[in-house]
Amino acid sequence: MNHFLSMRWDPSEGLDLGFFEIKYYSLMYVIAFICGWYIMKKIFTKERESLDKLDSLFIYMVLSILVGARLGHVIFYQPELFVEDPISVFLPIRTVPEFEYTGFRGLASHGAAIGVIIAMYLYSKKVVKKPVLWMLDRIVIPIALGAIFVRFGNFINSEIIGKATGTDFGVIFVQLGEDFPRHPAQLYEMTGYLFVFILLWQLYFKKEKGQYLGYTFGLFLTLLWLVRFLVEFVKEAQVDDRADWLLNTGQLLSIPFIVLGIYFMVRSKNHPYQKA
Repeated sequence: MNHFLSMRWDPSEGLDLGFFEIKYYSLMYVIAFICGWYIMKKIFTKERESLDKLDSLFIYMVLSILVGARLGHVIFYQPELFVEDPISVFLPIRTVPEFEYTGFRGLASHGAAIGVIIAMYLYSKKVVKKPVLWMLDRIVIPIALGAIFVRFGNFINSEIIGKATGTDFGVIFVQLGEDFPRHPAQLYEMTGYLFVFILLWQLYFKKEKGQYLGYTFGLFLTLLWLVRFLVEFVKEAQVDDRADWLLNTGQLLSIPFIVLGIYFMVRSKNHPYQKA
């Protein structure tokens, strides 16, 4: 069947070095962490915070995102792995039905968000000695940028796919053995996150609202999870037996974050930084 307005998508999953293959999805995480480090270096310089604290921040972020995202995925989408293949829960491999190096896959952003909040609470108390919202107001800027790379990694892997468009428009994911266009949901979400990142960047460096404790963090939660909530309408359900739900798992998990974000935005008007 010919689809004149569609794009056929059939990339490799990684760079084959002969003795080892670098998965593009894993590479996207590496790029996200590196970019995040440079953004936080700029922020710490502006805040006159010691750059020595960046090393420990990097460790906190890497561990909290990877562990939180992986546990979140397994708990919310594949709880059977705890019994069927427990080693694969924490390592980038699977052992059932056979051993295979998978790279970083099966990571849930909701779990990552919870992991980051916990990690930033500990980091704020032990390292920067400031309110946790001070840290969260700043760390969400590189996180928003990182989310863009992660969704592009999903697009490369032909995963977290959109529903069939029913028209000539869309992307044909050849690796799925299909010949019909789907919504490029990963690209929709990536574009939404780009706007969130730009807005947070402008807010922190140029806008008065960024001077209120918790406002930037609240705006991040509200907008990022609203993007996720809306794009889920054109995504295939990640769990087959939940496909007929009015709202899918991703949407149900996004609602509490949106509500929490609105709460912090409203709360912030009584907490300017000079009084924090």
